[in-house]
Amino acid sequence: MPLAVRLTKQGGPEVMVLEEVAVPPPAPGEATILHTAVGLNFIDVYQRNGHYPLQLPSGLGQEAAGVVTAVGSGVTSVRVGERVAYAGAPLGAYAEARNYPADRLAPVPDGVSDEAAAASLLKGLTAWYLVCRTFKVERGQTVLVHAAAGGVGLILCQWLRHLGATVIGTVGSAAKAELAQQAGCTHPLVIDASNRRELPARVKELTSGAKVPVVYDSVGKDTFDVSLDCLAPFGMMVLFGASSGPVPPLELQRLAAGGSLYVTRPTLGTHVAKREDLLAGARALFDLVARGALTIHVNQRYPLRDVARAHMDLEARRTTGSTVLLP
Repeated sequence: MPLAVRLTKQGGPEVMVLEEVAVPPPAPGEATILHTAVGLNFIDVYQRNGHYPLQLPSGLGQEAAGVVTAVGSGVTSVRVGERVAYAGAPLGAYAEARNYPADRLAPVPDGVSDEAAAASLLKGLTAWYLVCRTFKVERGQTVLVHAAAGGVGLILCQWLRHLGATVIGTVGSAAKAELAQQAGCTHPLVIDASNRRELPARVKELTSGAKVPVVYDSVGKDTFDVSLDCLAPFGMMVLFGASSGPVPPLELQRLAAGGSLYVTRPTLGTHVAKREDLLAGARALFDLVARGALTIHVNQRYPLRDVARAHMDLEARRTTGSTVLLP
């Protein structure tokens, strides 16, 4: 029987137990996937350690690539032998094989490796909806990206460069500034608690006083307030994460004072709820990867049996770029 990570309680990396789990024939609307690569994301840590509650027992992981080995009745969206990838619930990607809703599978084209697909779909679809749907970035615009050297940040910088935008990116160290710059960030700024309040002045200087029409912020509490001061009139604050903690309640008059500003809190789930939207986003992402406009840096590979070590390295910030588990 195939192996899968199971949780009976939440806690440290040791709560992830590798067990033999039966994979029954796919139910109507499902497909059986033999995984070839599994994506590792920081949300997996939050779900493992209890930061996000789970209904237990549970699997873990929500991003993988592999090959369809069987389909249930009524399935016409994928076929046996097809290379596919997915990103999203239900959890359980940390496994050698599993059943998954067939209409949530995206085909992986020639020119995109299984590792690149597994490492990029969740983060890449996020970048897609941010720059193509939430705020449609146009050539010549200057935008601000927080955590520009993070998993989503590096893809965002490359996508924005492809669109012809100028990127101001915040990072936590000189090494990360170099990574962001290589990915297309024109102005990487090392920002921490000691100089964060200086960010609006730096942005104003870099834009000759104009400031930016959009801020992409996955950091949350630490950056939200100063980000509002970086926006031009009618600018949009796009909060899509909260790695530093949740943003406190906002006094709406603050938006008026900043110049008729907009604030939005989008999520990937709503942007790919319809299959046609999921496929549109995946096609856009994989097309850029296949053409070389986006490079997916898979810098760490761990056997599925070493999942605890992978989590420990991720939490200790010993990883760069993307990480995959290999079943």
